[in-house]
Amino acid sequence: MSKIDNGGPEWDHEDLRRAIDAAGVALWAWNVDTDDIAMDARGFALWEISAGVPLTFESMSAKIHPADRERVRAAFSATRAVVGSYEIDFRTLVGPDIRWISARGTGDDVDMIKRVLTGIFLDVTDRKKAEEGHELLAGEMSHRVKNLLAIASGLTRITSRSSTSIEDMSKQLINRLTALDRAHDLVRPLPGEQGRTALLGDICAVLLAPYDDAGAFAGRIRVAVPRMGVGSHTANALALILHELATNSVKYGALSADDGTLDISGCMVEDDVQICWIEQGGPEVTSAPDLSGYGSNLVRRTIESQLGGTVTYDWSKSGATVTLLISGEQLSH
Repeated sequence: MSKIDNGGPEWDHEDLRRAIDAAGVALWAWNVDTDDIAMDARGFALWEISAGVPLTFESMSAKIHPADRERVRAAFSATRAVVGSYEIDFRTLVGPDIRWISARGTGDDVDMIKRVLTGIFLDVTDRKKAEEGHELLAGEMSHRVKNLLAIASGLTRITSRSSTSIEDMSKQLINRLTALDRAHDLVRPLPGEQGRTALLGDICAVLLAPYDDAGAFAGRIRVAVPRMGVGSHTANALALILHELATNSVKYGALSADDGTLDISGCMVEDDVQICWIEQGGPEVTSAPDLSGYGSNLVRRTIESQLGGTVTYDWSKSGATVTLLISGEQLSH
C-alpha cells in the first residue's frame, strides 16, 4: 500500500479513509462524456440509493428537490468551465425527508483526468437548519420591533382622546406603556417558569389593558372566558397570539377607531377550549385582508405547532371575528 511522505507523519490509504469518514465526506466521480457517476459507500447512504446501482447524473437528479433541480443541473454543467474550486448547496427529497447536500470540487476541463471530474458530497443539513433558525429569529425580531412602534403610535392616539391636559396625557401614556411592558413579559418565555400556571382571564386582561381607554371610552374591551389555569408553555404561546391580534387591531381594526369595541369570549368545546375575538365599530372592511404576511403566519404556526389547535377568520363590514381552538391536552403544558 502506497504511502505519502512529506516530511511529517506517513499516511497510507486506510489513514486517509478514516480521516474522510471522520469528516463525514462522501467521494464522487463524474464522467462528463458518459454521464456516469461513481460514489463511495457513504455517498450511496447520503443519497439513500442502494449500493452498486448504476448511476448517471440525470438519474440522481430525480432525488434533488424540484425547486433546486434545474439550478443544480445548470451549475454542474457550468463547472466544466470553472477554473478553480466550486461549491453548490442543494436539497434532496426522499419521501417526506429533506436533506441539504453540499457538492464541492474543482472545475475546468483542462485539469480533467480521463474525462472524469471528481469531488465530494457533504451533508450540511444541520448547518442549513441553524441558518434558517437564525433567519426566522431575525425576521421575528424585526417584526416585533415594527409592531412595537405601531403600538406606541396607536397608544398615543388612544390616550389623546381621553386626556384633558398635557400632564394628564403624559400620566396616562406612561401607565399604558408600563402595562405594555407587563404584557410583553407574557410573550417571552422566561427561564425557570416551567410548570407555573396562569389564569386565562388574567392573561387576556394584562395583555389588553394598555389598549382600553380610561376616560370616556372606558370598557370598550370586554373579556368573558372560563376561569381556568393554563401552563407556562400555553400561556406564552397564547400571549404571543393575542399580542399579534391586538397589534393588528390597533393598526387596522376596531382599536384604531374612536368607538371601536373588542369582545373576547371563551367556552369549552368537548375537551378543547374555544376563544372568540370579535371586533366591531372599526374601519369598514371592504374585502378580506391578505393573510399571507409574517404576522398571520406567526399566529397560525404558533397555534398549530404549539397549541395543537386551529385559527379561523371571518370578515364582516363591521370587523373581524377570529376563532381560536386550543387542544385541551395542551392547556396544562
